[in-house]
Amino acid sequence: MPQPRLIACVLLPFAAGYYLSYLFRSINALIASDLVAELHIDAKDLGILTSVYFLVLAAVQLPFGSLLDRYGPKTIQSALLLLASAGALIFALADGLIGLIVGRAVLSLGVALGLMAGFKAIVLWFPQERIVLANGWYVTLGALGAVTATAPAEFIVLSLGWRGLFALLAGGSALAALLLLFVVPECQQGRPVGSTAPATNLWAIYRDRRFWRIAPLSAFGVGTSWSLQGLWAAPWLRDVAGLDRASVVDHLSVMAFAVCTSALILGVLAKSLQRRGVRTEWVLAGTLGLSMAAQMVLLLGWPLPSYLPWSLIAAAGAATVLSFAVLTEYFPKEISGRANAALNLLHVGIAFLLQTGMGLIISQWTQSDSAYPAQAHQTAMSVLLALELMALAWFAISTRRTLPLRSLTRSISSYLRNPSWRQASVAMIFSSREHENPYLRRALGWPFAAASTAMLCLFLVISLSKAMSQPTIAVHILEAHVRTHGSAYVNDSHPMMRVEH
Repeated sequence: MPQPRLIACVLLPFAAGYYLSYLFRSINALIASDLVAELHIDAKDLGILTSVYFLVLAAVQLPFGSLLDRYGPKTIQSALLLLASAGALIFALADGLIGLIVGRAVLSLGVALGLMAGFKAIVLWFPQERIVLANGWYVTLGALGAVTATAPAEFIVLSLGWRGLFALLAGGSALAALLLLFVVPECQQGRPVGSTAPATNLWAIYRDRRFWRIAPLSAFGVGTSWSLQGLWAAPWLRDVAGLDRASVVDHLSVMAFAVCTSALILGVLAKSLQRRGVRTEWVLAGTLGLSMAAQMVLLLGWPLPSYLPWSLIAAAGAATVLSFAVLTEYFPKEISGRANAALNLLHVGIAFLLQTGMGLIISQWTQSDSAYPAQAHQTAMSVLLALELMALAWFAISTRRTLPLRSLTRSISSYLRNPSWRQASVAMIFSSREHENPYLRRALGWPFAAASTAMLCLFLVISLSKAMSQPTIAVHILEAHVRTHGSAYVNDSHPMMRVEH
């Protein structure tokens, strides 16, 4: 099939489904204050309501992944999007928390394969050498849903309310289902999808050591990005940074554009580095490492533009482009649906736990003027960062264990004895894949990841120490016998600490 037709008949229709999936995932960050004001719910209820999306996704990833391999992405995805339409209508008509939870659960079931169906279609129809780039474009187009969930959705909410917004999304989901049904071809070259699938079950995928080398890092890194961008970034910007609603929407818009841009950049970068012998899994580790560094910047309160760290955190959500590209190197395309589902189960499962857990942690503090104290948000983010650091350390250690010790020692000894080792190192980096030493390249790679992990751990300790050293109770001294009235702030950096006299 010609490439323009592949884009028009395969990539774009499935990207429409993923666009809706991303929009539904991110929209609660925008309407959170409206839901709280209308339904009078707290951070715990808001976290549960929003994270139900990930809970349902986690529950159906494995069976739906098998259905993808058996029946193909077109049939399954078009039927599910009709469910998403019904779920959006239930959400729009709900008059209480239970109704909202039911509606969000149904719509999340409908978009459960928004990501996986497109990746499966790309594996079936696109040539192997274009899969990483096609994945990048696919995530880029789908991530436009996060862009729509900011300023454009805010305009609709101000005009029609959040209920009107979800009524429109219900109609859009039905149209996307029809688009898939009538535009996407039945199957590549008319072959049955499941006729050539090897007898490989999910447990065989989960027993693969290569899978568990990247799974924890990808799950915690991507899950953190999804949970923050999908909900808790907006409360942080409001409660910690002190921004108004317009500024919060601006930050969410920049984050959404960061996801779109990074998805394409990561796809192109991974393909380019592959030609130079750099494994895609190392690009994944570097991308998620930048997100962890950005979280550290927020915790430490470094004087950087807030758009920068939040953009890096959001960009990590597009690292699925790299994760699923790595799986195509590990498993044959006939079982790609099950392999991707096995990893995506961890993505959405961890995202559910993190998003719910943040709400539980934040709700331990008392609200003041519909806002939580900064320490509540900082503590929740510190927990997420600690989990990510452990996953990064596991990746570094497991990668080291895969190296043959004797071959590694021999390579390093031979390398150090070479009198022109500096020239050899430059030649090794820029040489073709046939002439490079893979053991030496890995030997130089894992210590770098380990050192990065140690540095981030050090920053985490510093940030926690700084947070613990700050006062958590407002000092409010009353002088009852002094006739002079008024108030004066005794510390500009802590407006809650004041003396009234």
